[in-house]
Amino acid sequence: MKTTAPPDNLNNDPRPQHLRMPWLLRLWIIFISCLLAVPTYIYTVKINLCNLYGSLPPITALENPKNEFASELYTADGVLLGRYFRNHRSPVAYADISPHMISALLATEDYQFEQHSGLYLKGICRAILLSVVLRQRKGGGSTITQQLAKNLYKTRSDQYQQGRLNRIPMLKTLIMKTKEWITAVQLERVYTKKEILTMYLNTVSFGSNTYGIKVAAKTFFNTTPDKLSIEQAAVLVGVLRATSYYSPIMHPTRSIQRRNVVLAQMYKYQCISQETYETLRQQPLQLSYKVSDHTSGLATYFRATILNFLLDWTKKHGYDLFEDGLKIYTTIDSRLQQHAEHAVASHMAILQRRFERHWGNKNPWVDENGNEIKGFIERTVQKTPLYQELLEQYGSAHDTIDSIMHTPVRTQLFSWQGDIDTMVSPIDAIKYNKRILHTGLMAMDPYTGHIKAWVGGINYEHFKYDHVMQGKRQPGSAFKPIVYAAAIDNGYSPDYEVVDAPVTFRLADQVSTWTPKNAGGVYTGRTLTLRQAMARSVNSVTAYVLKQIGPSLVVDYARRLGIRSPMDPVPALCLGASDVSIYELVGAYSTFMNGGFWTEPIYITRIEDRHGRTLATFSPERHEAISEETAWSMLHMLRGSVEERGTLRGLSAAIREGNEVCGKTGTTSNQSDGWCVGMTKDLCTGIWVGGEDRCIHFRTLAAGQGAVTALPIWEKFMLSVYEDPDLPYEKGPLPTPSEVTSLYYVPVSGEGVAVSVPGAADAGGTGSEVEEEESGDDGDIEEDIESEIDPELDVNDIF
Repeated sequence: MKTTAPPDNLNNDPRPQHLRMPWLLRLWIIFISCLLAVPTYIYTVKINLCNLYGSLPPITALENPKNEFASELYTADGVLLGRYFRNHRSPVAYADISPHMISALLATEDYQFEQHSGLYLKGICRAILLSVVLRQRKGGGSTITQQLAKNLYKTRSDQYQQGRLNRIPMLKTLIMKTKEWITAVQLERVYTKKEILTMYLNTVSFGSNTYGIKVAAKTFFNTTPDKLSIEQAAVLVGVLRATSYYSPIMHPTRSIQRRNVVLAQMYKYQCISQETYETLRQQPLQLSYKVSDHTSGLATYFRATILNFLLDWTKKHGYDLFEDGLKIYTTIDSRLQQHAEHAVASHMAILQRRFERHWGNKNPWVDENGNEIKGFIERTVQKTPLYQELLEQYGSAHDTIDSIMHTPVRTQLFSWQGDIDTMVSPIDAIKYNKRILHTGLMAMDPYTGHIKAWVGGINYEHFKYDHVMQGKRQPGSAFKPIVYAAAIDNGYSPDYEVVDAPVTFRLADQVSTWTPKNAGGVYTGRTLTLRQAMARSVNSVTAYVLKQIGPSLVVDYARRLGIRSPMDPVPALCLGASDVSIYELVGAYSTFMNGGFWTEPIYITRIEDRHGRTLATFSPERHEAISEETAWSMLHMLRGSVEERGTLRGLSAAIREGNEVCGKTGTTSNQSDGWCVGMTKDLCTGIWVGGEDRCIHFRTLAAGQGAVTALPIWEKFMLSVYEDPDLPYEKGPLPTPSEVTSLYYVPVSGEGVAVSVPGAADAGGTGSEVEEEESGDDGDIEEDIESEIDPELDVNDIF
């Protein structure tokens, strides 16, 4: 039998023997080719060959990383008021980070951090094996430096994904990771390990719109990064794995499980002892969670109001308020602000209860005759954003819109007991809110112009309209000191006597006439000094003075005193008919305290960059508005509100004893607005109280005058300030010289004679002979108001 020799090519390789390659050699060739190909590929990615891959962050960006840091707003006494941010982030130095946080992070995320140079090849290979070969979405592989590259330079954003090969899904992922590897290596060359850790912890997201360890520590635990405990650090590091999935707020059980994994890693790498690990892993989740926003905290209206100024300033000077980490230092004193907010809340809660009892089941939107205004709510509804959106969506289908506006939805309504979570229709919610009384308060240092407290309303979350600068209402009798200041600066004396009798003006048409009435419509026919008349808000006397000096002169003096709102030179100025803001009125009154110099109210002293370099300082505008003698005379006049049985006569002995106070209240037609401007030797404070609309008010003067609605807020505020041992404010005399002599008009001779204006030593002034029974004709105060005040009323009984 013939046999065939076995073939030389056992693998059926048809190639000749001398062309065949051993399998080991093939592997070496493949390996060497990869070694050559990988650097070549990385190099082509780095230089973006033919725009195949898209660009990388430039070297300048690596050396000077641009990051978003919240700008911070501080009070004059160093308290953080709030932040302006897109992504809530504030930087912190490495030395101010708890060692527990560093240990937890390295043990869990990158235990080889101190050894590698940006890449951990074993981790990369493991990640490729798990994700590509075994199809498992776990294993990681990214170092902290790689994660920093992704977070800091947005390597996965569209900006760096413009290459032509990025359109291919698998290649896009590879290219993206390659860019992060390259950037990570470059970061390791530019920065130290501590700097990389610090930048990472300052930029990484912890969920709940918190970026960076400083904000996370405050948000989740109400602490600072340097005080984070072991278990707190473990919770925060655990969140980094998946901010939503392991959120301690949304998924506390998962958060505890992940926290314990972090603790186990810390024990594994000897960061904590076994005893500590066993103890801490049994601990429940202990949070002090509070997200910082613009609707909570101190001075919310102030923070929102000055935002426009800050946006204009930063735009003009080339900064971004929301990402440049500016530090804005304000004039607000946090302690005064707290006292002001408490005084407002305390009295407004009582006043709201009184308002509800006053109107009962009746609607408070009424005309001058006390009749309910028909269609008021319907017209109000049509101005709301919701109605405008529905109108745009449904057009002329008014029945559909009406149905939606009357359909109950889940709504939170404001109350002084706390928010009411209820089902109510939009139109009923509007009716409810229209019954709420509002207020504004501003306290200012009259000498420096620094605003020390700013309360723009009762609750910023529900009512965002600011009543200090944005809101403008008629000041009523609170405007009268400006009329009298114009007169005194032009030769009249506080002792000038005028008969309380009707004064008639001929109007612009030269036919019609107007005669202002006193409160209650009564003219006594008695002779009053200007001081007495202003103290008691006698309208007829103010009208007489304005008629003598002319409305145009009053407007001129209002402008000198800082009133910028539109103001027509009409007779009604004597009753404060032109709208002004609290901001303007307080600035005007402060001129009397400041020797006749108007000082612009300011709220910012300086702005720094995030490194502490001063970018700008701010000083108030100042100019002489009235003579020094007129200023002191006006303080003498304003003291009459207390001493001449005037509109501040109801102040308690607690604030009057050992103290010299002065000021003026104001009340407009139908009690729509109640005002008080009160002054002591250190502070000038203005307050307004009223409804959201002018047609919403108390029905009687006794219930709705400024002496009842606004004055108690001022007294509560000042008493709490005096009782605070940490504040430098004390009782004492007003800044009045011993004697000022000037040429005044007095009615005795009809000619100018020298008259001495009493100083602090003889503050009683003249006119003390006026009889007590005149109290029924005092203008703002015409009734016994004590019966309207319930001293036993509990703030918690409002609704």
